[in-house]
Amino acid sequence: MPLARSLSITSLSGLEEWDEEFDLEDAVLFEIAWEVANKVGGIYTVIQTKARLTAEEWGENYFLVGPYVESNVRTQVELIEPTNPALKRAIDKMNSSGCKVYFGRWLIEGSPYVVLIDVAFTAWNLDKWKKELWDNFSIGVPWFDREANDAVLFGFLTAWLLGEYAAQCEEPPHILAHFHEWLAGLGLALCRQRQLPVATIFTTHATLLGRYLCAGSVDFYNNLADFNVDKEAGDRQIYHRYCLERTAARCAHVFTTVSQITAVEAEHLLKRKPDIITPNGLNVKKFSAMHEFQNLHAQSKNRIQEFIRGHFYGHLDFNLDKCLFLFIAGRYEFSNKGADIFLEALARLNYLLRVNHSDVTVVAFFIMPARTNNFNVETLKGQAVRKQLWDTAQTVKERFGKKLYESLLVGQLPDVSKMLSKDDFTMMKRAIFATQRQCQPPICTHNMLEDSNDPILTCIRRIGLFNSSADRVKVIFHPEFLSSTSPLLPMDYEEFVRGCHLGVFPSYYEPWGYTPAECTVMGIPSISTNLSGFGCFMEEHIADPSAYGIYILDRRYRGVDESCNQLTSYLFQFCQQSRRARIIQRNRTERLSDLLDWRYLGRYYISARHMALAKAFPDTYFYQPHDSDTAQGFRYPRPASVPPSPSLSRHSSPRQSEAEEDDDRYDEDAEAEKDRLNIRQPLTLPSKKGPALPYTLPGANGERN
Repeated sequence: MPLARSLSITSLSGLEEWDEEFDLEDAVLFEIAWEVANKVGGIYTVIQTKARLTAEEWGENYFLVGPYVESNVRTQVELIEPTNPALKRAIDKMNSSGCKVYFGRWLIEGSPYVVLIDVAFTAWNLDKWKKELWDNFSIGVPWFDREANDAVLFGFLTAWLLGEYAAQCEEPPHILAHFHEWLAGLGLALCRQRQLPVATIFTTHATLLGRYLCAGSVDFYNNLADFNVDKEAGDRQIYHRYCLERTAARCAHVFTTVSQITAVEAEHLLKRKPDIITPNGLNVKKFSAMHEFQNLHAQSKNRIQEFIRGHFYGHLDFNLDKCLFLFIAGRYEFSNKGADIFLEALARLNYLLRVNHSDVTVVAFFIMPARTNNFNVETLKGQAVRKQLWDTAQTVKERFGKKLYESLLVGQLPDVSKMLSKDDFTMMKRAIFATQRQCQPPICTHNMLEDSNDPILTCIRRIGLFNSSADRVKVIFHPEFLSSTSPLLPMDYEEFVRGCHLGVFPSYYEPWGYTPAECTVMGIPSISTNLSGFGCFMEEHIADPSAYGIYILDRRYRGVDESCNQLTSYLFQFCQQSRRARIIQRNRTERLSDLLDWRYLGRYYISARHMALAKAFPDTYFYQPHDSDTAQGFRYPRPASVPPSPSLSRHSSPRQSEAEEDDDRYDEDAEAEKDRLNIRQPLTLPSKKGPALPYTLPGANGERN
């Protein structure tokens, strides 16, 4: 019996209740991406974190398809025999035909099945498949573009796999294939060209041409309609890649993207309006104790402070208890990620803190991987000096403690002048002399291969932030991903984020923005922009984002200098907050984590899959589309208590005393209870591991429809 469906894509409340459940028992989902068990960028995080929810919905009929990379398989995948008989026959048939296809479980949450294809093993087919690509699609791929060659091989192999699986099924199958990004998109186009019984979805997480255009000095978003896309792609020598991406978008039954602003971009550059928007989520883990994340912040902050003590040895003339840690992290795209405007704002912040005689010191970290050849010797020496000082202090403390203990045992008060020997004083003086330093603390923790041309270092030289004693803003450039095994800063990324006070991501091009989302989930305030998917999403669903520690920088309707002034204002006002105000703000930020949970955002992917099944198999599934422009997303109200945010706090007037601040009206439990009324309950999915449980989409006030 056909199942009537109607849905809207404008907001969380726009997805209305389904009349009945789709029967997924006879359907199989293949999710195809180059970053399955192969970490390259943010798509890896999307697929990895979403896998648990999708596996709960589809059970044994969910398979991820990606490239076979031996180094990754050794540590992430358990190779096993295929559990699906038809899939086993399909894989055996491909392997007997000169391919290498592996099957296993990806060792992540949800333990989804993975089909991994060795692309290099079938490279002997490349010329033949390139000719077929030209004959059928008029797309030519140059021999020197290795990434595009991999995309051709991967596309033909995934189409081969899906076609072989369909042929091996005993009954006509309902196959759903979800392709991510242009690297996997050719497989989708081949499925349509070969008329395979496959419902297809194509998700672009960022358009190729958009990324390239934004890297140049163009007013991208205000001139989208004016670009000659073919010429622009050709000028940048990515026309063949652009054609692969555009073909996949045009051929898909359902085309999706990750944010409203990327939807506008895709409509102009790929010439198709997305059918639905699928925001990216995270697996949110709630602590049993309400403020456990605050304790984790304090622990991680202490570890960062230890690094600072070593990095600034000999110049540690600032109070670490009044030191704020800011950071920016991500792909090293100097302009796209907003590192340029962040550095300029830091220079202006440094001036404001100095002229206002502030006792606050700001340490700004730049975590962006670049080409290096080793750690900076001076940086490593700083950590060694710090450790030596610690060992000296521990030795003297043990001797002091032993003499104190013996004095008390005989019933005498100790003679303090005799508690430390000459050897102790000598040891301490030598340790102090070892901390003397003639040069400034280093800015970069590594030796850069192209120091003179590096964008961040060049900008730092221009603005003059050299970590001098007079500077209230210090800069540390860490051109490598963080690792808990590093001899320099032994922390993984999550620990580091938890220990910071503010994440700053003033990106010009950011289709979604996992970095500010991860900050929010960990209760760390962040600065984003109205050109990022995350910033637009938060603006839509929160009445006063800054009150919850989500600051939205205007980079669309303001010039660079105006945006820089706005960012400087946010940073300066954040520096004026008291410790208590920051704690209150972190509590509010952490409460927004439910908004970013896959339990809420996963419904968009569910809707996209149902839409594709209905389009590809109209005899089994039916839906009735309609536009719902009036559907408004739910909005968190502005918190009633004070201080709501730095931009609205009372510190712009004469500063209040700590005693006066204690009288501020703030009830954490009452605020949290009000916020719980504004957030929807998690989605209950029909599970294939147990009885099918109908799910509904909650109403605007949290109650069930």
